[in-house]
Amino acid sequence: MSLSQQPPAAALVFQTLLTQGPLTRAELGRRTGLSSGAVTKVSTPLLADGWISEIGQPTGERQPGRPATLVAVRADRARFIGVKVTADELIGVLADLTATPLATRRATLDSRDVGTVVRAIARLVGKLTAEGGGAHTAAEVHSVGVTISGDVDGHTGAVRYSPFLDWRGVQLAQLVETATGIPTVIDNDVRALTVAEQWFGSGVGLSSFALVTVGAGIGCGISVNGRVVTGAHGVSGEIAHLPVSGSDRVCTCGNTGCVEAVASAQAIVDQVRQDTGDRTLSLDDAVRLAHSGDPAARAVFTRAGRALGLAIASVANLFGPERVIISGEGVASYDLFADQIRQSFTAQAFGTAADCDLVVRPLPFEAWARGGAAVAAQRLFAPLAGGR
Repeated sequence: MSLSQQPPAAALVFQTLLTQGPLTRAELGRRTGLSSGAVTKVSTPLLADGWISEIGQPTGERQPGRPATLVAVRADRARFIGVKVTADELIGVLADLTATPLATRRATLDSRDVGTVVRAIARLVGKLTAEGGGAHTAAEVHSVGVTISGDVDGHTGAVRYSPFLDWRGVQLAQLVETATGIPTVIDNDVRALTVAEQWFGSGVGLSSFALVTVGAGIGCGISVNGRVVTGAHGVSGEIAHLPVSGSDRVCTCGNTGCVEAVASAQAIVDQVRQDTGDRTLSLDDAVRLAHSGDPAARAVFTRAGRALGLAIASVANLFGPERVIISGEGVASYDLFADQIRQSFTAQAFGTAADCDLVVRPLPFEAWARGGAAVAAQRLFAPLAGGR
């Protein structure tokens, strides 16, 4: 029997072992709320099908009676490929069932044309498959998870709108599956990274957390009670488009005053160029100027930090997460934002929402691609629990 055909209790046991294992059956029962008999019942077919295995006794403990046995997920039972699509590059990772990377690879995109990108993804998938152990074939990769910024419908496999690629209504999952011959799922890149953090990162064991990413865009993933929120219409956590800045800068969405219009990488560059009069400045130049004490550049980062702090406070006020993880390529210059983010957050957070733990977590794009692999792996059993 495949994992997708197992009962809901099996999915619960499997997820618990995946994120918290190895565990004894007794501990599995305590953490899942299942009786010892129920744990044994659902574990038996998982053991028989090779999804989990017994790996010996806990060390350092001697208990009277029958010795306890640790049970763990068999990481090598299935393989997945995750691909993050940016405006000019693909980042791919071949991972096992625990989303542990087995191989990574990058590929430059010469064009944002849909067909060109799909063919590049197929080539990358082929190379990652070949690197995963020599004799392994595409048939042994269970599925591919592609992540992309923008309005992405993971259920239908469609990219409804991606501003950085200028895509609208692209049936990306179907196109990649046809090109690779491997079942494919897609998701918003920040939501996928949130899944990876929920399972294996700074969100493990938390009842709720948010992931805020700062970089080319501003993103936010939300996890509540072990579920990453997708929203009724596939849109959730879009703090990039909260009107918090009081600025008349036009956002990529067409509105003014959005967080992204003030705090994204391109917005920062544009503002420093405007304020200094130097139209050739890059982001690295803007960071260097700010670090050197240039008042115009520092003012831009201060405004960006204020907008981010207000946006993060809004997240904390709305659903009271235990933790907000701040990541993305923009955290490389986090020291320029930090004080203003904290001040704005503290001033705007309501009551004990200000006690929310803010954690800065730099993550490379390979970790984002790993999120794609995690989403692909999640689809093995998430439908049993009613989806995400």
